[in-house]
Amino acid sequence: MGNSGSPARSRLPLLRARLPVKAWVTDSRLLLAAKTSLAVGIAWFVAPFVPGVADDYPYYAPLGALISMTPTLMGSVRVGLQTLVGLAVGILLAGAVILFAEPNFLTIALVVGLGVLVSGFRWLSQSGGYAPVAALFVLIVGGGDAESYSIGYIVQMGVGIAVGLIVNFAIFPPLRVTAAVSGLHDFRTLLATHLDEMADALVDSWPPANEDWADRSDTLRETADAVRDALRDAEETGKGNPRARLHKRDLGSDYADLYDLESITFHVRDVTDVLAAAIWQRSFAAELPAELREPLSDALRAIGGVLESRNAGDDVSSAVTAADSALEAALARLDEQHDSAPSSLSTAASVAVSARRILAIMAQRPNGAAAGTAE
Repeated sequence: MGNSGSPARSRLPLLRARLPVKAWVTDSRLLLAAKTSLAVGIAWFVAPFVPGVADDYPYYAPLGALISMTPTLMGSVRVGLQTLVGLAVGILLAGAVILFAEPNFLTIALVVGLGVLVSGFRWLSQSGGYAPVAALFVLIVGGGDAESYSIGYIVQMGVGIAVGLIVNFAIFPPLRVTAAVSGLHDFRTLLATHLDEMADALVDSWPPANEDWADRSDTLRETADAVRDALRDAEETGKGNPRARLHKRDLGSDYADLYDLESITFHVRDVTDVLAAAIWQRSFAAELPAELREPLSDALRAIGGVLESRNAGDDVSSAVTAADSALEAALARLDEQHDSAPSSLSTAASVAVSARRILAIMAQRPNGAAAGTAE
């Protein structure tokens, strides 16, 4: 019989605390703040040494450094290049006005409108907003010295962006693999906990006291989304990152692992709905003969054990075999119910089919992703 102090249930509060893969305040955020501060300071120091007319506009170098600092190296490169392109487009638009007309309320409005249209181009992404800003600055701030201002503006912004890229590359470029690996681990533990709690519910007195598992469908879906985001983040931080060569990990295998867990989740949610219907008549009416509850409980608990073995880094082949044997025992008990109406056996058959499909997924990739090191 299940009890409220089972290991599976005692793990759940810890899981809920760990499942949000991204937190607003993290070591990576603090590091980014420190690197941004350093980059801005260096850009301000370097700006006066830029030759030519650009040294009259040193205040744009720190702005360029600030803009270029993103959590990832490739993000910094992408934002930096897109910003410079956006500035160049804005300067060209302003230059066209200066060539053919004096800046006035009509020409300024026209140029800003064109800049906003250009900023919507996909290849400029979020940095497209600098096109109308640059055009407006050149016309209003540059005024009669628009040419020198334009050169100083884009050169000093380029200097700042370069400083930001160098700082971001040189000082501990982030490699966010740990969050993805931990997310996969927590996802398996959550699924194992869920299966254990359903197994407890099957052998508890009905209706069971614990019904948290029956309301966890959204949590399972949100967890899958969070882990996928963490994997994308890990992939992005690895691009162009020299640390990725030292901390190698097969993220392709991790993605495949996540796909398997998402598929398992689909079937776990199906079992959840069926058992909730059998216990509380939720959504629809269902029936589950008492003789079949214990063998189905054993099968679900054994399947949860496969996930726990996987998290422990063990070879799960023996756990899969044990789960398959438990499921075969449940199916054999189902075949013995000759006196029961077929409609009363449909619930057990549905649970057994979902369990069989879960085991098939586990058997295809028994050991999951390859081991690797991470930050």
